[in-house]
Amino acid sequence: MKRHMALGDFLVAYLRKIGVSHVFGIPGDLALKLFFALGRKHGLEIITLSHEPGVGFAADGYARATGKIGVICVTYGAGGHNMVNPVAGSFSERVPILIFSGGPGEEERKLGTLIHHQAREIESQRRIYDEVTCACAVLTDPRSAADELHRVVRAIWAEQRPGYIEIHRDMVDRRIEVPEELIEWDGRLHFQESDTRKVEEAAHETAAMFNESRKPVLIAGIEIHRFKASHELVELAEQMGATVFTTVLGKGAFPMDHPLYMGVHVGPISPPSIVARMDAADFVLNLGCLKTDMNFGNRPPHVIQGRTVWAVDRKVEVKYHTYTDVGVRDFARALLREKLRLHHEKVHYADNLREIAERDGMPVKVSQILAAVNEFLADKREYLVVAESGDMLFGGLDIRVPHNGGYLAQGFYASMGFAVPASLGAQIGSGLRPLVLCGDGGFQMTGPEISQAPAKGVNPIVVLINNGGWGIFRPIAERRELLEIPPWPYAKLARDWGGAGFEATTVEQLRNALRAAHECKSFAIIDVRVERDDLSPVTVKYIKAAAKRSQAPVEHAAAGIRTHD
Repeated sequence: MKRHMALGDFLVAYLRKIGVSHVFGIPGDLALKLFFALGRKHGLEIITLSHEPGVGFAADGYARATGKIGVICVTYGAGGHNMVNPVAGSFSERVPILIFSGGPGEEERKLGTLIHHQAREIESQRRIYDEVTCACAVLTDPRSAADELHRVVRAIWAEQRPGYIEIHRDMVDRRIEVPEELIEWDGRLHFQESDTRKVEEAAHETAAMFNESRKPVLIAGIEIHRFKASHELVELAEQMGATVFTTVLGKGAFPMDHPLYMGVHVGPISPPSIVARMDAADFVLNLGCLKTDMNFGNRPPHVIQGRTVWAVDRKVEVKYHTYTDVGVRDFARALLREKLRLHHEKVHYADNLREIAERDGMPVKVSQILAAVNEFLADKREYLVVAESGDMLFGGLDIRVPHNGGYLAQGFYASMGFAVPASLGAQIGSGLRPLVLCGDGGFQMTGPEISQAPAKGVNPIVVLINNGGWGIFRPIAERRELLEIPPWPYAKLARDWGGAGFEATTVEQLRNALRAAHECKSFAIIDVRVERDDLSPVTVKYIKAAAKRSQAPVEHAAAGIRTHD
C-alpha cells in the first residue's frame, strides 16, 4: 500500500493483506474496470461462472469451507439484483461475504435520465442490500474510500455476515488517500471483544450448574463454525465427558466420529435414542445454537426450567437472566478454565437409517443411498459433503463424514440450487473433494455450473437422486402435476461437459459407480433412479409432524411415503 494510489490498486493490496486470493464473479459493462483492476498482474484469481446465483453460492461455499471471507464482483442492476438471493442465504446463515458491485459514473448520473440496468433509482440497489448485509458503502469520496472499505470488512468479520461495496466505474482509476494506520496494519481482523467480567461470571455460574448435573448434554450450533471455536468445543466436551449433539445448522462443528458425538438433534423428529437422551437430560448447554424452526424440528426448543444455558448472539442466558457482550468462543474458553466434573457416559451414535434388505432388481431406496454413501466415506479422508436443499437437506443429516471431514448445507435459508456451485467454491478454497447430495429438481436450477469444473481444476462427485420432480412436496400437493420436471440425460450431460457419467438403479450399481467416480480425475455425476414417492427418513418424519401440527390428517400427509412407515 502507498499513501496515494488508484482505488483499483488499493482494493487488490487490501484484499491480499487480509488473505483473499480468489474473487468470484461475472463481468458486466458497469463493472469491467473493476474486474480488470482486480485481475491485473499480481492481482487476484478471478473465478467466473455461468450465472450470478451460481457465483453467490460458490463464494458462500468457499467461505464456509475455508473460514475466510468470500469475495464477489458483479455488475450493477441485472448482476447485483441476481445476487440478492444467495447473499440473503449467507446473511441468514452467518457467512462472511464481501460483494463488490460496479455502477454508473458521475457523468452518466448527471444526465438525469434512466441508466440501463437501473430499477427504480440509482440508489435502489444499495438500499436493497441494506436488508441482507451487515454493512454497506458506496465509494464516491477519494478521501474516505479506504476507511469506508475497511469499516465494511471489519463489520463482515465481526458479525460473520455479508457486506456490500458499490464502486462506480469512474472511481476505479481515481487516486485515493490511504491512512497511515492502514498502511501499517498487519491485516488481522478481529471478532468483537467480550466483556471479561461478564464472561467469567457467566462461565462460573454455568460450571456450577454443570457440576451438579448427572445427565448433561452439550449442543453445538452454527456459531461454533463461524467464530472458529471448533477446537475449544472438542476440548470442552472431553473435559466434561458430556454427550454432544449438533443442530441442523451446526452439523460438522463437532467431529462426527468422535466417541462423545451422538448425532444431529432435530427436536421431536430426532432418532428415538436422541429424543430419549434429551428427555433424560438434567442440564443442557447450547453453544452457538440459533433458535430456528429447522434446528428444533419446528417445535419450541427443549428447555429445562432453570437448567438450560444458551450462548448465542453475543449473550449468555443462564437460568432467568442474561449476560450481554459475551461471544461464544470467549465463553467456551472461559469454561475451559473452570474446574469441571468429568462424566463417564457411554455414547452411541444414532441416525435414522435402518437396514433394508437388498433384493436383485429392486429399485434402490433413498435410505439405502445414504447408507451406501456412509459406507463409501468410511475410509476416505479427502472428502467433504455438500447437501442440496429439499429432500437431501434432511437426508444429509444422516450422513457421517469421518476424519474431521467437512459438511456444508443451507440448513436454515434452504435455497434450492445451493449445492453444486457451493461445492465448486468449497473445493477451490479447501482442496477437499466434494461429494454432493442433490435432487434432480435442485440440479436443474444451478447444476449445469458443474460444466465449469474442468476449467477450474475441480472434480466433485454429484450423487443425483432422480425421482422426476420436486419430490419433497408430493406428499402434500393437491396438484402433483405442478411438481413435474423434464427428464434430463444427466449421465450423458456429464460426459458431454468433460466429466464422467454413471447410472444406477440398485444398491450394488450405486456402490460400483461410487468406486468408479472416486477413481476419476474429472468430476462425475451418478444418476440414481428412485421411486417417485420415495423420500429420506427425516423428510418423512418432518412431513408427518407438520401435518399433525396443522391438524391435517396424517394419512393425507403420508400418502405415497409408506415405504418408511
